[in-house]
Amino acid sequence: MTKPQSPLRKFGAAAMALAAVFAVAACGSAADNGAAPTAAGPHSAHAGASSAPPQPLRDGERFLELKIPEGYTPEPPEGAVDEYRCQVLDPGLTEEAFLTGTQVMPDNVAIAHHGIVYAVPPGAAAAVREQDAKTPGPGWQCFGGTGVEGADFVDDDDEGGGPGAVWAATWAPGATETLLDQDVGFKLEPGSLIIFQMHYNLLATDGEPAGSDRSAVRLRLTDGTPQTRELETWTVNAPTDLPCAADESGPLCDRAASIADVKKRFGSEAGGFADELVEECNEGGVPKPGDTQSCDHEVEVPVTVFANFGHMHMLGKSMKVELNPGTPQAKVLLDVPQFDFDNQRMVKLPSPMEIGPGDTLRVTCTHDAGLRKQLPQLSSLPPRYVVWGDGTGDEMCVDFMTISPRKS
Repeated sequence: MTKPQSPLRKFGAAAMALAAVFAVAACGSAADNGAAPTAAGPHSAHAGASSAPPQPLRDGERFLELKIPEGYTPEPPEGAVDEYRCQVLDPGLTEEAFLTGTQVMPDNVAIAHHGIVYAVPPGAAAAVREQDAKTPGPGWQCFGGTGVEGADFVDDDDEGGGPGAVWAATWAPGATETLLDQDVGFKLEPGSLIIFQMHYNLLATDGEPAGSDRSAVRLRLTDGTPQTRELETWTVNAPTDLPCAADESGPLCDRAASIADVKKRFGSEAGGFADELVEECNEGGVPKPGDTQSCDHEVEVPVTVFANFGHMHMLGKSMKVELNPGTPQAKVLLDVPQFDFDNQRMVKLPSPMEIGPGDTLRVTCTHDAGLRKQLPQLSSLPPRYVVWGDGTGDEMCVDFMTISPRKS
């Protein structure tokens, strides 16, 4: 997870909540209004796939399918079972277009954990091409972001200025394509590229690659109108500080040892995000071990919220996103009382919601260490104090909010 620009401010710390700009609702189903998905029981790792046929094109829309150039067999770092692999895809745009829908079509669901689609502006395309050319094999390894200097997210305070690649879509098991009813989309300029990041996980295949993968991305494009509103995505995160269960023990049940293990597997930047979230979300920057964690984010700019996509890993139990909690203006933007890893999808609000300066967003996640023994994909792993990390055996607590800026 990188440090992108953010119009949100975490209480007691510098802002870091915004993951970047996102396309129109990349996951879920057009019928996902109101109620969030629920599960009937413990989930597996890779039961879902985005195999549903696309919804019909609307007036002015067209499909563009981009496929990974060649099959890739994952090669996780030594001692790990997870690899994030980035591939560059060229949509060949010669004129401006709006991205109104994105559908990831995973090829090998036995190893596909989740995928992210990044849109690369023309000014950063050369850096992406250079990265791809200098890395042996298809694409390149990219934990924590695109892995391309000059094309990844950049903080306002970072020397060199604004953002490079932007977060364009997210896929996880159970997700298909979501379309919003409004005239909205994500603007792509001529010469833009797509980076497709796939998270491969080998837990379900006993740590061994189960063949290669050649997943694809289907873009839904339109020329747009003067009234088309540009979409972005905010992410609101909370820490994960899940201790070992009472009947578990081992060296990784120590938080510091677990953090060091995450850094070993994914690098110091990605591995350090757990401590950064604690610093920004918890008073005094002190970890609060427990099943449930939350974080308040103060909104600094006026936006319209259209939908939410809550994401955790396999120990996720429930998730909620609230606006102005504890006040007469309190509203619930997302409520997933029984999280299911295999049924993650974008949930559209019953109607778009206007929020702005002075409002507070709170994200709360509950995880269950007891699921580790119940899930075949995790039962062979050693007990650990679970913190934020990129691996399937690690955890996350993040809500992707599909929004559009407004002037007032």
